[in-house]
Amino acid sequence: MRKIIASLFISLDGVVEAPDQWHFPYFNDEMGAAVDATFSAADTLLLGRETYDSFAGAWPEREAAGGEDAGFAKKLGDARKIVVSRRDLSLTWRNSEQIKGGLVDAVTALKSEPGKDIAMSGSVSVVRQLLANGLLDELHLLMHPIAVRKGMRLFDEGETTMPLRLLSSTAFRTGVLHLVYALAEAPGDATYEDAKAHLPQGEQ
Repeated sequence: MRKIIASLFISLDGVVEAPDQWHFPYFNDEMGAAVDATFSAADTLLLGRETYDSFAGAWPEREAAGGEDAGFAKKLGDARKIVVSRRDLSLTWRNSEQIKGGLVDAVTALKSEPGKDIAMSGSVSVVRQLLANGLLDELHLLMHPIAVRKGMRLFDEGETTMPLRLLSSTAFRTGVLHLVYALAEAPGDATYEDAKAHLPQGEQ
């Protein structure tokens, strides 16, 4: 079964909104390689409407311009792009289509299709829904050493906790941490009485 992998730029205080305003000073070859690896493992992009509009408004022109990022722009253009929106959209970027039916059923069917992985970038509301329904296989967080202090955070308030399991972690020279998580089972109940056994014990 295909995996869905979501990659997000995130600040130390959990902000994921408008990363173009704070993350570029930390973008180096290590981060570029991490971003490219996610997209290279996929042949399909799953995007929210706002992220799609942002991408479609920039990457086709960059591909046509033939600059340093034209190769990456072509990779995005060649990929199948599936857009999540409740309203009918007019999609002009090649290989783009709108998701049909409910998100959960459509994504479940998409994961069962043959092909490479399915990549996501941004699209926070869609990431939240997939996490809540157990459909996101890997969450790649590029955590920047900066507290943005305003803007949308990845995890909003809710009634239940969401345990995650760390699959890997890599520290970049800029101080960015590349953290890869998967959903996990709840860790169970514990109290301070359980925890204090792990504290350093002084002389008796």
